[in-house]
Parts: sequence; C-alpha cells; structure tokens
Amino acid sequence: MNRMNAVALVMVLGVGLAGAPRFGADDKHSQQEPHRHGCDNATLRGAYGIQIQGTQPASPGGPVESVIGVVIRNYDGEGQFSQTSNVKGSISGTVPDRESVGTYQVNADCSAIAQVQPAPGIVIAERLVIVDEGREIRSATILPAPVMVTGVSRLIDVH
Repeated sequence: MNRMNAVALVMVLGVGLAGAPRFGADDKHSQQEPHRHGCDNATLRGAYGIQIQGTQPASPGGPVESVIGVVIRNYDGEGQFSQTSNVKGSISGTVPDRESVGTYQVNADCSAIAQVQPAPGIVIAERLVIVDEGREIRSATILPAPVMVTGVSRLIDVH
C-alpha cells in the first residue's frame, strides 16, 4: 500500500470512528431506562380499523372455510366497545355491516382480552397485544375453538 492510500485509509477510519457511537460508561442510551408507561383500559380509546383473516366453521358443525373481513371498532376507554363488521366466508358468503357490542380488559403489560357477541348465543373471545402506545393492536381469536382468526388493528381516530 503506498503512502497516499495509507493516509486516506487512516483519515476514513478516523472520521468513521469519530462519528460512531461509543459504548460504555458514557453511552447515554445505556444510562437511560426505556420509555415504558404500561397500559390500562384507557389505552384503548377511539376508532380502530381492523383487518382479519383465518378460518372458521361455515355453519355450526359444518365444514371449515377461509374467512376475511374488515371491522371498525370503537373503544370507550372504560372497558366497552361497539363495532361494525364486514366478513366474507369462502363458503358462507358475506355478512355486511353487522353491528355488535363487547367488553375488554387491558393488563399493565399491554396484553388484553376482548369478548364480542356478534349474534345471539355466539361469543367470540380474543387475546390482544397493544403496541406502539395504543396506535396498533394484534389479535388472535381463542374462542370458540374452531375459529382460527387473527387481526391487525390501527387507530383511525381518538374520541
């Protein structure tokens, strides 16, 4: 390596190291606690747009079908919600604009459970994980057992 290339390499390394973050005792990030405030029912407040997909029985005791849908769910910040769903099954067809109500309970670790009754005698229970300080929710249906649906919710509007 000639002298000119060696000088250029030292300059590049020196500039790169000078601009690189240092790790250790004076690293500001290692001295700070991450920003965490926990969650409660008030974390979920406002309208969320939800996209769902998965499988469900096409009818009670019937064959399993693929299902997709979109939902607008309005959380009140106190443990109640209302929603309007539009769901399409690959066998059962479309159920448009179904209105229903439900309840939810948020835990301090930002997990939650929600229950909705879309029709008489049918209760759907979901487990939720609240992310991005309540701007997004990930969900998985846990009851009834044959329903295998996941969802992604995004905050649309805060009331």
